[in-house]
Amino acid sequence: MTLSSNKQPLGFPDNVQVVSTMRYLDNPLENLSAENGYADFNLAMHVDDNLQTVARNRAQLIQAYSLPSEPKWLEQTHSNICLEASSAECIGDAVITQEKGVVCSVLTADCLPIFISNQHGTQVGVVHAGWKGVLNGVIESTIAKFSDTNLLTHFGPAISQTAFTVGDDVYQQFIAKDAQLKNAFIQKGDKHQLDIYQAARIILKDLGVESITGGDECTFKQKDKYFSYRRDGEKSGRMAHLIWIKS
Repeated sequence: MTLSSNKQPLGFPDNVQVVSTMRYLDNPLENLSAENGYADFNLAMHVDDNLQTVARNRAQLIQAYSLPSEPKWLEQTHSNICLEASSAECIGDAVITQEKGVVCSVLTADCLPIFISNQHGTQVGVVHAGWKGVLNGVIESTIAKFSDTNLLTHFGPAISQTAFTVGDDVYQQFIAKDAQLKNAFIQKGDKHQLDIYQAARIILKDLGVESITGGDECTFKQKDKYFSYRRDGEKSGRMAHLIWIKS
């Protein structure tokens, strides 16, 4: 079985587990020519995939990674809402917990997943940070919910700058939010290429977060590993990004 990346982010406490799934769970090279854009390990219920297949995938996820509990699945809306995992609410774009064995999760297919832990591994969370969520302040609202200020962060796989072209309207919104964010763009004709990793770094550092790792993957270009909405369109599946405190 070929499992996706669950290598511990540099500096994260030993009692914190981090997982980012890939688009395939088994034999990825055999599935590269599959016409079904969902491939064989889509974990999202909202993308018009067969719901029984997704339910099977979610059950396989729990087994493959020996998850201590069912993940907290969110209804993501590109908001700035950060939820406690114990909350009955599910509409949000980030989730945190201080409880052992509670699995926080977000789904992505180009947007940036940000894993967060305090130094002692007693509070963790994960953020779904697409460009809309970044503008709406999802990073700031999540960091504000941590009781510690000395935090560790890690970027999961997202779309790279050269594959992420946006209009001038998006660029103007970013620099209106923070003039420093212009450093996350390269102009390309009348368009701009956004480095979502760099935008997140700028915001995190402005919030006092210095420990930032990851940020060297591209969901769009690495078709053998990742789903990509920009590449695959409406039939794109979603990867899951999970973090929990070990019991």
